[in-house]
Amino acid sequence: MSNACEATNPPAASAPMSLFERYLTVWVFLCIVAGITLGQWAPGVFQQIGRLEVAQVNLPVGLLIWVMIVPMLVKVDFSALHEVRQHVRGIGVTLFVNWLVKPFSMAFLGWLFIRGLFAPWLPAEQIDSYIAGLILLAAAPCTAMVFVWSRLSNGDPLFTLSQVALNDSIMVLAFAPLVAFLLGISAITVPWGTLFTSVLLYIVIPVILAQLWRRQLLARGTEAFAAAMQKIGPWSIAALLLTLVLLFAFQGQAILRQPVIIGLLAVPILIQVFFNSALAYWLNRVLGEKHSIACPSALIGASNFFELAVAAAISLFGFESGAALATVVGVLIEVPVMLLVVKVVNQTKGWYETA
Repeated sequence: MSNACEATNPPAASAPMSLFERYLTVWVFLCIVAGITLGQWAPGVFQQIGRLEVAQVNLPVGLLIWVMIVPMLVKVDFSALHEVRQHVRGIGVTLFVNWLVKPFSMAFLGWLFIRGLFAPWLPAEQIDSYIAGLILLAAAPCTAMVFVWSRLSNGDPLFTLSQVALNDSIMVLAFAPLVAFLLGISAITVPWGTLFTSVLLYIVIPVILAQLWRRQLLARGTEAFAAAMQKIGPWSIAALLLTLVLLFAFQGQAILRQPVIIGLLAVPILIQVFFNSALAYWLNRVLGEKHSIACPSALIGASNFFELAVAAAISLFGFESGAALATVVGVLIEVPVMLLVVKVVNQTKGWYETA
């Protein structure tokens, strides 16, 4: 990475995958086992945790979600938005796939698989909730992990930073209306008050706090910023894993009764990942963008801000909902699937550049 890049985008923002990140699927699986076991062993404890609510917001989970989200948002440099004009075609593809294709294609896949093909094998009372969880997952474009995927595919770091900053800016305004619209066309009742509270608690306030924290850290120099990012980086994953333990403690009975549910929910998520990444990759090639732009553009279209999706699903529908479980399936398959997509875009560089 050039010195200019380092000045605009601190090194911590594009550091290689940590141990937690590389083996996220393993940790998630262990959390499933731990959560189900603890939920069966001490159900009363988790019922007490579930009752710790204020205005339908579970306090322990709310705290864990802030610990998840804020360190990731500290990495986002909104001043990089001026870089958008340098790669208008790549940014255009990113926005088209992230906001006009991805959420709507997931709503369709949810209707096709969950309400249609897989309905006989799913609990009827949770079908709407599963679809809602899939929609929440697709409506939250990836933030921090895109820096990792971009680095692994030799993506342009400034383009990656600018598309993340632009996506996050749009998400502050568009997440709630888009989710409400898609839930509405899927015939799912929209709890408007809870939805806007979730956006305020898990997008608006964390963005403000993270940017104030970022400014304070950068005032001490880029080395201090990088050291701080290295220190607080594991907080997000650790908080996510603790949240998953709680969630699976509540979901344990349903999963033990029908373990096939996780596999069924993974199908539309996998199709969406491969479809959106391939579409973005191909569109960038057609438009003549460089491979270093096409890679992060394709990867951000394939991955999700699953921390936000999990938070919104729990707030809107509760720990024991199918929505919460659907978002967690997204977490379970995120890393191995995205590493596969990275491998594909790296190995097809020759094909891409012969256009």
